[in-house]
Amino acid sequence: MPSQILPITNRPSYSSSASAAAMLIKTADDDPSTSLLVSSRFEDDSVAAIKPLLSRSPSLSSTSSNSMGGNANIHQKRRRRSASENSLSSSSSGDSRRSSLGQDVSHVASETFLVTRLGLKLLRYLGVGYRWITRFLALGCYSMLLFPGFVQVGFYYFFSRHVRRSIVYGDKPRNRLDLYLPKNNDGPKPVVAFITGGAWIIGYKAWGSLLGQQLSERDIMVACIDYRNFPQGTMSDMIEDASQGISFVCNNIAEYGGDPNKIFLMGQSAGAHIAACALVEQAIKEAGEGESSTWSVSQIKAYFGLSGGYNLLSLVDYFHSRGLYRSIFLSIMEGEESLRQFSPELRIQEPNVANAASLLPPIVLFHGTGDYSIPSDASTSFAETLQRLGVKAEAVLYEGKTHTDLFLQDPMRGGEDDMFRDLVGYIHADDAEARARDEAAPPRRRLVPECMIQLARRVSPF
Repeated sequence: MPSQILPITNRPSYSSSASAAAMLIKTADDDPSTSLLVSSRFEDDSVAAIKPLLSRSPSLSSTSSNSMGGNANIHQKRRRRSASENSLSSSSSGDSRRSSLGQDVSHVASETFLVTRLGLKLLRYLGVGYRWITRFLALGCYSMLLFPGFVQVGFYYFFSRHVRRSIVYGDKPRNRLDLYLPKNNDGPKPVVAFITGGAWIIGYKAWGSLLGQQLSERDIMVACIDYRNFPQGTMSDMIEDASQGISFVCNNIAEYGGDPNKIFLMGQSAGAHIAACALVEQAIKEAGEGESSTWSVSQIKAYFGLSGGYNLLSLVDYFHSRGLYRSIFLSIMEGEESLRQFSPELRIQEPNVANAASLLPPIVLFHGTGDYSIPSDASTSFAETLQRLGVKAEAVLYEGKTHTDLFLQDPMRGGEDDMFRDLVGYIHADDAEARARDEAAPPRRRLVPECMIQLARRVSPF
């Protein structure tokens, strides 16, 4: 079904040591507490001498053969030395391969551990009543139905040489980002700084791997920014992390082949809210007393919000009815008195920050009309507010699409989907050659059979 577009305005390798009993592989990844201990066992704790591969020949008793025997011993020593060096070289190469494999395995295990912990954390804070038991059963069915797609995306995430995982951008826990690099390096690439969703509780940078993979296939670099979740942090911490991640992208992306003049900010669901908060707060800061900052709103070419909520005062009761209970939500948002501060739609209208709106980049808000996790009215209302303030903004609505259709089901279906086409179109709007390549690009590969996607859509708890 074609999209309904509603414009609001004009639109290390390691060296082995026999004396070492274990090697600690610690991923500089998501959580300092995540590590694996890979044991290295030896038959002897002492260092064993390397035996020559050629046996020593018995000495001859005849004195007439001493000279010949001496020469033979010299050649034997040379052969033994050569064989020993080859053996050491082979051993070192094997150790290097085992080290690389060990690092990959440890990274996969640490990621799996973190995802499991996030799920348990969500159970802990949402309670285990009847409603949430049924929802988690539905989530399990939903995940199993889309499992073929998750496996393919996960393999790409862990083993593709075009993914740079866990680049450190700050000194706080989970201050990491993943980079998805286009296959060719024929010039600076446009960049999307992406902040994933997760109900402010289970957000994680790897959730953006499908979007990162598919955008990188269109010559667009993607930086998926991780951030502290509740209860590790509250809303102020999430905005601080997002802003620091954006700053890293703005100031360092050229080193990775990105174009610092074509940086787009994007967020999905709770990530769209966090990204919008970071953008509005940065505009307010720049419009004020000229506080020092490590990045500027002027470095952001456009903001894309996908299925986000921007007025928390109008959503708190709705979230409560959906199971994100008011007490938990207010704990995340630092109390009811802070809801206005963390509502970009309300914050940008405050009289004392009127000049901030003029600094905002073009804003495009994507939303499905069938979204019952965050109603599409959240995007249309924010777009209308921005338009009244003179910001170039528009809402792009997709008839009947749910919260996960735009981000998961449609991309896994393959081929063309309306939101992806629109997003790439906005990013490549000023590049005629890129638009021509997009037109000639082969359709995206299907990851999950249609029948399983339809069933997943029916059981989705989102």
